[in-house]
Amino acid sequence: MVSRSYSNLLELASGEAPSPSFSRMRRRLPRIMTVAGIMSDIDDDGSDSVSSDPSSSTAQRDRIIIVANQLPIKVHRKTDESRGWTFSWDENSLLLQLKDGLGDDEMEFIYVGCLKEDIHPNDQDEVSQILLETFKCVPTFLPPDLFSRYYHGFCKQQLWPLFHYMLPLSPDLGGRFNRSLWQAYVSVNKIFADRIMEVINPEDDFVWVHDYHLMVLPTFLRKRFNRVKLGFFLHSPFPSSEIYKTLPIREELLRALLNSDLIGFHTFDYARHFLSCCSRMLGVSYESKRGYIGLEYYGRTVSIKILPVGIHMGQLQSVLSLPETEAKVAELMKQFPAQGKTLLLGVDDMDIFKGISLKLLAMEQLLLQHPEKKGKVVLVQIANPARGKGKDVKEVQDETYATVKRINEMFGEPGYRPVILIDQPLKFYERVAYYVVAECCLVTAVRDGMNLIPYEYIISRQANEKLDKVLGLETSTPKKSMLVVSEFIGCSPSLSGAIRVNPWNIDAVAEAMDSALVMAEPEKQLRHEKHYKYVSTHDVAYWARSFLHDLERTCKDHVRRRCWGIGFGLSFRVVALDHNFRKLAMEHIVSAYRRTTTRAILLDYDGTLMPQNSIDKKPSSKTLDILNSLCRDKNNMIFIVSARRRDTLAEWFSSCDKLGIAAEHGYFTRMKRDEEWDTCVPVGECNWKQIAEPVMQLYTETTDGSIIEFKETAMAWCYEDADPDFGSCQAKELLDHLESVLANEPVTVKSGSNCVEVKPQGISKGLVAKRLLSSMQEKGMSPDFVLCIGDDRSDEDMFEVITSSIAGPSIAPHAEVFACTVGRKPSKAKYYLDDTVEIVRLMQGLASVAEQITPV
Repeated sequence: MVSRSYSNLLELASGEAPSPSFSRMRRRLPRIMTVAGIMSDIDDDGSDSVSSDPSSSTAQRDRIIIVANQLPIKVHRKTDESRGWTFSWDENSLLLQLKDGLGDDEMEFIYVGCLKEDIHPNDQDEVSQILLETFKCVPTFLPPDLFSRYYHGFCKQQLWPLFHYMLPLSPDLGGRFNRSLWQAYVSVNKIFADRIMEVINPEDDFVWVHDYHLMVLPTFLRKRFNRVKLGFFLHSPFPSSEIYKTLPIREELLRALLNSDLIGFHTFDYARHFLSCCSRMLGVSYESKRGYIGLEYYGRTVSIKILPVGIHMGQLQSVLSLPETEAKVAELMKQFPAQGKTLLLGVDDMDIFKGISLKLLAMEQLLLQHPEKKGKVVLVQIANPARGKGKDVKEVQDETYATVKRINEMFGEPGYRPVILIDQPLKFYERVAYYVVAECCLVTAVRDGMNLIPYEYIISRQANEKLDKVLGLETSTPKKSMLVVSEFIGCSPSLSGAIRVNPWNIDAVAEAMDSALVMAEPEKQLRHEKHYKYVSTHDVAYWARSFLHDLERTCKDHVRRRCWGIGFGLSFRVVALDHNFRKLAMEHIVSAYRRTTTRAILLDYDGTLMPQNSIDKKPSSKTLDILNSLCRDKNNMIFIVSARRRDTLAEWFSSCDKLGIAAEHGYFTRMKRDEEWDTCVPVGECNWKQIAEPVMQLYTETTDGSIIEFKETAMAWCYEDADPDFGSCQAKELLDHLESVLANEPVTVKSGSNCVEVKPQGISKGLVAKRLLSSMQEKGMSPDFVLCIGDDRSDEDMFEVITSSIAGPSIAPHAEVFACTVGRKPSKAKYYLDDTVEIVRLMQGLASVAEQITPV
């Protein structure tokens, strides 16, 4: 693909661009990077966004823009008099590893993110040039105060604790919501969007945003480019709806994420929680089609990806081959196995969710319950520095040090310390050496998004020929490894051979540690073999390829859709619909109404003339006046087509003597108030109700908030007031149950909007439309104006009938036909109106015209 915008920036970095382009880009680049303060106007005009320049150079590889809080770059200040900076790749960064896994031959990468060091504004232009030219990185420079409020404030004190199930029940337990910190978060996301504008070619490039630091970024990007190909992956847990809904800006974050095309999660639990939040808070439900989960959001399909990230196999294997690793392994062999000590290993960040203290308590319990292990088992706990700041980090450190001291004093003896705490940063090869020697790896986090420590341990235990010699193993000796992992970490579901534990249950963790030590060697080998096969094939390259493949699949229909934005601020979203689907304009239909003489108008009731969430379902006096005005013209045939009972509709519309009514989806119809009701099919026995009612009653009793609606020829189980998730689940079960017990009855079972309905076969609103048009044709009144408005699945049958009748004899040649649905969604209708307010306004406009042209 051609990446024209980006090629201009590369020309800028190399100094090869023509002078006009160079000067233009040089003026723009530093302005974005030195933005300071809070940006209150998030509805800025996108007219200054980057456009495609056909004169630019053409790079034919696909290109992806990786966006994350931090660039995969190490920064060091020069020690000589030049006072400059030196940069190098951060080999441990996941963002760099996914690039290595895919390979530069397949795709071109550019990174957007912050540096780990604060760069003085005077140096930012030069640093930007170096990073862009040498590393294809675009740095986002943030003022220190803004960065602190964004990262240490909102991200680490509000989002991160909540996503790890910590509620701010008191000021000491996580940060209470702070509006100014939220504004800082939004401002930084806006700055990131501006940086991306400098390099993106929106027609071709893919954008992949990473983690909770940038959750509102998709809204800013989608606002600038409605068809941007945008993926988002959340590396942290996503909490249950009960936890998430306590967040004051809960809907803003959900809507922002839904501006992505593909949203990725490590586990099904995290995805399930997200989908539940969308259903409960936004009313957006999901469907699973041929293995893919998707949400329909204003005509766009937002796909959900569930796949845990993997490790970089090549990097880890190269570290295993280093002489330094071999030497460190030899040193540890002398320190532990040579002295008859079995090494248990823990590797965690020093934060409140990693469960270090729980692990230490389990070690203490193990030595209490199994005193024979004293002097033979050592727990080495590697504690990496915490990424955040705050009082909780200090408390974790103090508790850890105190517990280690107590255990060593209680069980230690000359030459033996049961717990060795390493709280200084280790080089990667040193950590790998501990993996190689450890008999068992313990991960007891109380909540963690993924945690790749178990994966690294498994690959390290596979070792290589040189390390086998150091370990005293034959090359053909089957390898073994043991894992004790928390149930609450993202990698747990993929490690079926691990001993899974509840880290809060100290006795159970101690028992699991003992089981790992005494387990038979063949079983250890089988568990290791199973894990190694999975981890080695599901590496970071596999994860990245799979995510990008799904992103490409999700975005392939972008060009076929007509897109436009609606909403303000973080409520912005894009509507994507078929090119032939458009809003029904008042002036268009009024003009058509004036030009025509014979008209058929079919109107659904609930959700069309009456809002679904209205308590009082009776039509207003305004609605009745509008219908009467339209009915006064003898050349108009106005029909209400509803699923409601005929006696209810007859009562509500008793003042409309010339109004046609079709009740119970058209089973009963009458052309005027004084006429008898007709049935579209012969009246049959409803013995099937004796079968269906007990089944529906069972589900009503077990589903709080649900009711049964009895009709003359149909029955409906409605769950509008039930819990949305449980109601939907019960509705699916009821649908299957009823289809099974009514298989031999002359009825159909359908699911509708918050209901499951049983009705006679052959009954549909489409049949009403067909009969009305045929009746008008028989009377010599073939309509030259047809309007049909409805809001749900049952109305689609009417839309199909009237649109297919355009070329038929039942309507006049060159007739004006309007099939209109409520809301912008996929439909057989060619027009839409946003809500019932617009529908009533439209009908009022037609009524005004009708009064003008109808003879008195």
